[in-house]
Amino acid sequence: MGPKATTVFIDQIIENTPADRDQDHIDMVILNHASLPDRTHVILENSGELFLREIEKDIRLLEYAEVANIVMPCNTGHYYINEMQAMTTIPIIDMIEETMREIADTFGSGIKVGILATNGTLRSGIYSESARRYGMIPQEPDMDVQRQVMNIIYGDIKRGIASDPAKLEGIIREMVEKDGCSCVIIACTELSIIKLSEETRKVSIDAMDVLVRKSIELSLPR
Repeated sequence: MGPKATTVFIDQIIENTPADRDQDHIDMVILNHASLPDRTHVILENSGELFLREIEKDIRLLEYAEVANIVMPCNTGHYYINEMQAMTTIPIIDMIEETMREIADTFGSGIKVGILATNGTLRSGIYSESARRYGMIPQEPDMDVQRQVMNIIYGDIKRGIASDPAKLEGIIREMVEKDGCSCVIIACTELSIIKLSEETRKVSIDAMDVLVRKSIELSLPR
């Protein structure tokens, strides 16, 4: 969810798994259900049952494949993670919770944290609520900046157009310098496709990176 973000997730799993041969890598079942209803749309239209009805079919397929854990490289879709988890006994790794825990461990509480995400993710409040539970102050972009974020996601990436990293880096820099954020969350897996400079990465955390690390941690032999 969506197709390009899924390929980035797979590549990062492969690139970050310590392996000297094929057999050292992690077995994965990839279910690229591209025709799922748009997650932002179903949240804004209050039609989550359309998404959940389709996702339950996917969960049954993964159960049949006997996977040990399920991951969903889509931040917006995590609005429904409790309903999804109720459908199965297989653990679904919570990207939002894992990301906020990592930020708390790195930066501590009391900081202001920026959130770059789809309108659906922002409307759902999943990151803002989690930030407050960890004693942080959530900062969402203003309306003009949010339009720029959505244009990068839907106008560029989802249409297969390469997005200039300078656009996203400029938004992050503004949230740090103008809004006083100690850390900015890349909270949309489409944005994870954009390669950021090392300087920008120091003041941001990509939820996709967190999901990759946790997936590898839970999947390697212990």
